[in-house]
Amino acid sequence: MVRDGIPFVAVLAALAIVPMLFGYWVVAIPFLVVAAFMAFFFRDPRRTTPSDPAIVVAPADGRVTRVRIAGREGSQSLVSIFLSPLDVHVNRAPIAGTIERIEYKSGRFLMATNERARDENEQNTLTIVSEDMTVKCSQIAGILARRIVCWKREGDRVECGERFGMIKFGSRTDVILPSTVEILVKEGMHVRGGVTIIGKQAV
Repeated sequence: MVRDGIPFVAVLAALAIVPMLFGYWVVAIPFLVVAAFMAFFFRDPRRTTPSDPAIVVAPADGRVTRVRIAGREGSQSLVSIFLSPLDVHVNRAPIAGTIERIEYKSGRFLMATNERARDENEQNTLTIVSEDMTVKCSQIAGILARRIVCWKREGDRVECGERFGMIKFGSRTDVILPSTVEILVKEGMHVRGGVTIIGKQAV
């Protein structure tokens, strides 16, 4: 479980213990159920990331809701991943490189699958630069997500698949890729953060 989830689980567990001590199980059970869900939501499973330096991996678990292929040299491709409350919400670096820039933008909380969410919702974008490519990864809040967490700073080095943050309670993660990267996923596919290869740099 990620450290951000510890307060949620601890408080709910504490609220359950008091009525349990006095035998009020009917009062305690709802707190225990919610505490169990919080522990599930904030889970952080170990992942083995492929080692090929030419690949781009999914930055989050979820369903691919949009794929936009770059139409010409110099344009960019886009892969959007929707995270439901049941998906793992830890975000992972899609490539190895240096975080050149982190841009936070306040905004609305439209449904994450809404086309306008990319432009209007609260979001945090990391620009990661490697020797061969520059990739942008945006954490976009959704209708339930009200907190974007980023554990990294500008100038930090990240490895491919390394954890860099999370979005709490339903969200969307977008990856913007250069035209030199071949997109390997399609809309409707379910991907796993740090594991599923969503693109590969053309030779």
